[in-house]
Amino acid sequence: MCKGIIEDIRTVFAKDPAARSLAEVITCYPGLHALWLHRIANFLWRYRLRLLARILSNFNRFVTGIEIHPGAKIGRRFFIDHGTGVVIGETVEIGNDVLLYQGVVLGGTSFKKGKRHPTLEDNTVIGAGAIVLGAITIGNAAHIGSGSVVIKPVPPGATVVGIPGRIIDEHHKPTLDLEHGRLPDPVAEAIRLVLDEQTKLGQRLGELENKSGIAVPGDVLEERIKEIMQEFGQGGQNGKETGDSKLPPGAA
Repeated sequence: MCKGIIEDIRTVFAKDPAARSLAEVITCYPGLHALWLHRIANFLWRYRLRLLARILSNFNRFVTGIEIHPGAKIGRRFFIDHGTGVVIGETVEIGNDVLLYQGVVLGGTSFKKGKRHPTLEDNTVIGAGAIVLGAITIGNAAHIGSGSVVIKPVPPGATVVGIPGRIIDEHHKPTLDLEHGRLPDPVAEAIRLVLDEQTKLGQRLGELENKSGIAVPGDVLEERIKEIMQEFGQGGQNGKETGDSKLPPGAA
């Protein structure tokens, strides 16, 4: 019991650079309080004291702003950063060294009893406001970008962003953080590619018109395309440029 508490406190220091002192961690981290209260509630749940477990879980939500069903299974060195608005369903299974940010929902998609919530394997990271739904598995060391909605299984080491979630990297090295601003946006990338192709077609058509001596009025659409390209040209995937413009920063 004491070893588990010490390990939880060390996890906070390891995963949150804002942690400064032991007293601060023990008194000011609702994610830690929610985890400790959940362990008691889960103990009661496993020994068939279901009503008492649910009452304690409800008290946990009232005090910390974090809702964890007492039936959820949570591994070691689990950490919820900030925590407000986090919801963890009854049949959720969480492995070791998992990190959740505020507003994460691990929800179900079925009214049937049985396994209906996600399974998070070891070392997964779920960004702020992300929603993971259904009896799906998020593989070892996978990263879910903030604001994403994931409804399909995610392979180990993959990075997922968007609504619905799309895999944008299947070879991500395990880390403890999630560089939200450096994640690419697959929707914006698709739009950029379409605009690039539109620009090339426009240039080719203009050359043909010039050779044919056809007088063509100024293209208002071209200016608008330039404006959109500038909006999507403020950053790129892994900070690299692609073509004449840069990929937009991920909304994760």
